[in-house]
Amino acid sequence: MRNTSSPPAGDTGHGHAPDPGIDGDAIEVGHRLRAAREAAGLSQRALARRAGVTNSTISLIESGKTNPSVGALKRVLDGIPIGLSEFFAFQPQTERQVFFAAEELKQIGKGRLSLRQVGNDLFGRTLQILHETYAPGADTGRVMYEHDGEEGGIVISGRIEITVGSERKILGPGDAYLFDSRRPHRFRAVGPDPCVLISACTPPSF
Repeated sequence: MRNTSSPPAGDTGHGHAPDPGIDGDAIEVGHRLRAAREAAGLSQRALARRAGVTNSTISLIESGKTNPSVGALKRVLDGIPIGLSEFFAFQPQTERQVFFAAEELKQIGKGRLSLRQVGNDLFGRTLQILHETYAPGADTGRVMYEHDGEEGGIVISGRIEITVGSERKILGPGDAYLFDSRRPHRFRAVGPDPCVLISACTPPSF
C-alpha cells in the first residue's frame, strides 16, 4: 500500500538492462510469494520496506499482474529472506479451516496499529479480513496507500479519520467505508480512545 521511491520491478537498480522475466505462470509466482511472505509473518508493507521496493510492486507480483525479472524477484525474496531455489521448492498448502476462535487470528501488525488476520495462510484466496486496532493518534503514515483492489470496513468502536483522494471523513461506531484502493488513502485514529474496525480487502494487500 505504501508508495516509496525505488526502481521498478524489472530494474535491478544498477543501470543495466533488465534481465528476462522468470519462467512460469505469473499468478502462480504471485500466490507463492504471498504464501512465503505470510509464512514469514510479514505484511506487504513490511516486505516492501525490507526489500527496498514500493508496496505496489509487491501487490502487483502477488496479484499476478506482473512477471518480475530474476533480479527483481531475488531482491524481494532477500527481504523475507528466502533463496530462489527454496522459493520455487516451497509448497504452500491451502488452508481448509472454516471457523476461527478469537485467539486464532493471526497477528500481522503490532504496536500502535494492531492487525489481526482471519486465517493463517491466504494462499489461493482472493479476500483478506482484518480486525484492526488503532491506539489513540495512531495512523498508517503520511505517505498515502495506493494498490490494486477494493477495500471496505465497519467501525466497531472509537473514531477514525479516513482520507481517500481529496475526500476526508471522521467515522464513528457503526459507520462504514468502501472504495477503490487505487485511490490514495490514509487512516488515522482520532479522539482519546482506541479505534477498532473490521475490514476486508480484495485481493489481500497486507
